[in-house]
Amino acid sequence: MITVPVSLGDRSYDVVVGRGARHQLASLVPERAKRVAIVTQVGVELEVDPGVEHRVFTIGDGESAKTLTTVEDLCRRFADWGLTRADAVVGVGGGLVTDVAGFAAAVYHRGIPVLHVSTTLLGQIDAAIGGKTGVNLPEGKNLVGAFWQPSGVICDIDALDTLPAREMRSGLGELAKYHFLGGGNLDALDIDERVARCVEIKAEVVGGDERESGRRAILNYGHTLGHAIEVATDFDLRHGEAVAIGLVYAAELAHRLGRIDTDRVAEHRRVIAAYDLPMRLPDTIGDDDLMDLLARDKKALDGLTFVLDGPAGVEVVTDVDPEVVRDALPAVRSSR
Repeated sequence: MITVPVSLGDRSYDVVVGRGARHQLASLVPERAKRVAIVTQVGVELEVDPGVEHRVFTIGDGESAKTLTTVEDLCRRFADWGLTRADAVVGVGGGLVTDVAGFAAAVYHRGIPVLHVSTTLLGQIDAAIGGKTGVNLPEGKNLVGAFWQPSGVICDIDALDTLPAREMRSGLGELAKYHFLGGGNLDALDIDERVARCVEIKAEVVGGDERESGRRAILNYGHTLGHAIEVATDFDLRHGEAVAIGLVYAAELAHRLGRIDTDRVAEHRRVIAAYDLPMRLPDTIGDDDLMDLLARDKKALDGLTFVLDGPAGVEVVTDVDPEVVRDALPAVRSSR
């Protein structure tokens, strides 16, 4: 078992990674909690025991369930059961579950403790860590949410054994990002060590910039175009698949801006190809649609904003020339 601390002063917590890690859940539940609301989805087979009275609350599948309506429904069901601000919520599932459960916990009674038991690779290395919660609007992904740190996170590697192949690939798209954030050759590690290494990187970044006022935005590497692709395809592409295309695009854009050379672009393509991930935009998405969606990105505080590789590593770049952004799109439309 590997324990990775997320250091946030008096709100620090542990991420427990390993096979059978779910059996550590009861030790992470706050002592004063008398009841735990377990938020999950039909089909999530990982059973957990928080060690206190608990009830299961299911939510729908897919991005269509990641809405304010779902959060309202959860909170009303919490209230009907009599959940108090001294109790806790446990999200058991992938990134959608932890995003929704975390947001519901953040707003119910103005905030109650939440823990996450992540059952997907994507969730274990990203969504469940760091306290970002939220839901979608028709206008974009994750536009409504809150920062609400969990009391603890469980990454049980056993859950990955039964993960559908496409869901695993989606996680690999997020994992590929960490190759360029200091992860090095993650391929050489066993799966539990690989997950723990990604968690360590994210924990270090979050510990220094909890509310994404600066460096934490580098964790969105590949996500600017990735989120636009998800919305433009009505989430037909999984998150990690869209991020994989976004990573290749970010490298191509950085090259056009003179930030990296062709060898570094080729390294991005090599990593994405090694995970058998897509590198090409769906033919159904037009450039105008993408440009409109990019302008709505949450990071776009000063013109078009991207997280890009460069001489000093991956960093946030503001006020990127829209013409250069548009001119780089053909690089992820070709079959190369």
